[in-house]
This record gives sequence, structure tokens and C-alpha cells, in this order.
Amino acid sequence: MEIDGLDKYLEASQIAKKIMKYGRELVKKETGYLKIASSIEEETKKLGAKPAFPVNISVNGIAAHDTPELNDTREVKPTDLVKVDFGAMIEGFCIDTAFSYSPNNAHAKLIEAAEMALQNALSVVKAGVSTKAIGKEIETTIKQYGYLPVENLCGHSLEEYNLHAGVEIPNVERGGHILKEGEVFAIEPFASTGAGRVNDGDYCQIWSLNPQSNLNVRLPKSRELLGTVAESYMTMPFAARWIKNQSMLFLSLRDLEKQGALESYPVLKEAKKDAFVSQAETTLIVEENGAKILV
Repeated sequence: MEIDGLDKYLEASQIAKKIMKYGRELVKKETGYLKIASSIEEETKKLGAKPAFPVNISVNGIAAHDTPELNDTREVKPTDLVKVDFGAMIEGFCIDTAFSYSPNNAHAKLIEAAEMALQNALSVVKAGVSTKAIGKEIETTIKQYGYLPVENLCGHSLEEYNLHAGVEIPNVERGGHILKEGEVFAIEPFASTGAGRVNDGDYCQIWSLNPQSNLNVRLPKSRELLGTVAESYMTMPFAARWIKNQSMLFLSLRDLEKQGALESYPVLKEAKKDAFVSQAETTLIVEENGAKILV
């Protein structure tokens, strides 16, 4: 079966594999959130891809969407559980992947739960399988470890310049989509010691252009920013720290968000205080009798 952008996915796949190895080694040496994120983004560019989205450094009970700000001073502590989520993009075709890391191995079992859930999910992927069956595999595995899957986070289909293309792969037993040969998905189990549910936090450093928005805005700074975003990132997520002109940046971001021109991605936090969340993720292409794993 002919797959749109297959050569680009495969090229991005090779880069993502190198970045995965690079990132795993990096977190053993570096502790600064900003250093880790920016180093992975720069290495991705050096290898010939673009970051598909800002590198997420989500720690402990923060499950996703935490990327450093421009002058971020946060450091990873030995007792932390760190999720590193990154993407490599070639001409709009993206690989989305993630790993978890515990500096002192205090969270090794929780990390293993997410990783094993991913492996068990991959074992049932093939054309004709329901997303409900995949979600069941993830949920069962994580509960066998004594934790809960995060039920309101899910894997997702990918298309050209579209990280979340509409079809979800849940982390619990639900959903009715039947996998088709040639579809591209990211599967990402999250295992939690808490409630198994996330809420929006009050910290946000990631935005994306709303393709349905009216690009005619009144404030000059907002109009300038919108032009930069449309030209540089199209509809892909970007970090505030990526914008060179920081003058009145957050005023412009909030103005554009209020007008519906931008969508924001606040951090996602476990609903239960002091909980920990682990993550594992890979991207795959559905095949007739299995899956082509890209990372």
C-alpha cells in the first residue's frame, strides 16, 4: 500500500532514533530544563530535521506540555521523575516519541509500567484491530503494576503538518476506530500513582496557529507575531522562547489567543497532589499483519 510521505517518515525516523539515544545520555549529564530541551532541539536541526514541537520536560506530577521559558532556571533533582517528549519533522511528516527518566531510580517500577504498556499495545497493533483493544492492553498492563492509566490523555493519528489528526488511541478500554493499513499513529501510555486524570495547569509556554482563524488582527505587535508564526511554524506548535522578538511577546500571545488566532497548550497536571506520572511513546505505521515501529 502506498503511504503518503513514507520516505519522509522514514528519514525522520532515523533522526528520531539518534535523538532518542542522544537525549537519554543527555539527561544523565545535564539537569537544567532549558539545557536539556534546547540541546535536543539543536541536535535535531543538526541532523537535518526540524523539531516537530517544543521539547517537553515534564516532571513528577506534570504529565505533559511543560517546555522551558527563555531564562528558565529549573533543575532536575535526583528524586524527580522526568518525561522527555520530542518530535522530528521532515517537510511536515513527524515522528513523535518520549521516554521517562529517574536519576536515582526511585521511579523505576512506574517507568517500567508505561514502557511495558507500550510494548504490549504494540503487540496487538495491525489492520482491523480496534483502538478499544489497544486501550484495553494499556489499561490492563498498567493496572497489573498497581497504577492507573491517565484516562484523559491518549495516543493520536498523525498526518502531514498535523500532530493530532483526529483519531485517538486511548489509554483505557474505549474507542471504536478500526485501524487501517497505512495509518500513522503515536501511542503513548501514561502511568500514574494518582487519580489517573490530568487537569490544565496555570503555566503555558506552547502555542500553535489556529488554521481556521482570521489572520486580520488590529494590534501591530500581534499582527507582526502572527506573521512570524504563520511563516516559521505554520500550524505546528512553537515555544515562546523560540520567538526572537520578545518585546511585548506575552501580551501579543494572549491577544491572539483571545481572538482565536492561536491555541494554547497549558501544562497538564495529575489531578491528585503529589502524584507521579510516567510516559512512554513511539510512532508507528499500521501494516496488514502488524506495525512498522519508527522509533
